[in-house]
Amino acid sequence: MSLEVKAEGLWKHYGDKVVLKGITYRFNARRVYALLGPNGSGKTTLLRLLALLEEPSRGRILYLRDGRALRADMALRRSICMVLSEPALFNTTVLGNVLYGLRLRGLRRRQASHMALEALARLGLQDKARQRALTLSSGEAQRLALARALAVQPQVLFLDEPTASVDEENSQAIEEIIASVGRHCTVIFSTHDIGQAHRLADVLLRLKEGRLLEDE
Repeated sequence: MSLEVKAEGLWKHYGDKVVLKGITYRFNARRVYALLGPNGSGKTTLLRLLALLEEPSRGRILYLRDGRALRADMALRRSICMVLSEPALFNTTVLGNVLYGLRLRGLRRRQASHMALEALARLGLQDKARQRALTLSSGEAQRLALARALAVQPQVLFLDEPTASVDEENSQAIEEIIASVGRHCTVIFSTHDIGQAHRLADVLLRLKEGRLLEDE
């Protein structure tokens, strides 16, 4: 069962700069949320907090299953994935990049290879499995980062500007995957594209002056 994510009174500041101001919100399971806002509004910061990659200055993040809060242990962290707007790829093959997270989770090579190739096929990258990842175009690199995340079957998926600096063909492929994945796990993505937000999201959220607002 997919997880719910609950933010309670989140504040985040860096020195004297206050980025997030008392955000409280519950992200329900198997829903797709689009996070809108201008550059510098705190979208990436909020995603990183929710993904447990940073600590809030005040407040807390809870992960819930059947209404019960889970411990923020390694098992929980391995059920969460965040794909950055500029993904960092390993200097190995396309297939090797996807295998890494699976092997880290203790899967045997044969099973891991099957799951990795399946994820690459979903993103149309199966023909590039033996290619060096660092030779991919920016759009292909973004698709690889998404394949790497999907391979581990996350229950919550965070995407930071998933189609920024991506051409139309790659953007369409990524959008199709987001729409598909949202039926099985909780997806929270940031975007500047209001059209994309309307196409993909069940709920539109907007960051304004550090506060989170739900669009009507």
